[in-house]
Amino acid sequence: MTEPPQRPRRAPRKQVLLRLDPAVHDALARWAADELRSTNAQIDFLLRRALRDAGRLPKEAKPHPPRGRPPAEE
Repeated sequence: MTEPPQRPRRAPRKQVLLRLDPAVHDALARWAADELRSTNAQIDFLLRRALRDAGRLPKEAKPHPPRGRPPAEE
């Protein structure tokens, strides 16, 4: 019996402490919920978009992970 192919491992993501005004956090959380993202994923999405629009997104930056759960392994 053959083993299922393994997905490549992602490099560990950086953790950052972010202090936000509670009203800003609430607005971000609502926006994230509207787009079916976590608040953390919404912040990451917005930062990447701002970097791209400013021409500052590094070429070596990995693409944003797709939304939803990873596919189930068989």
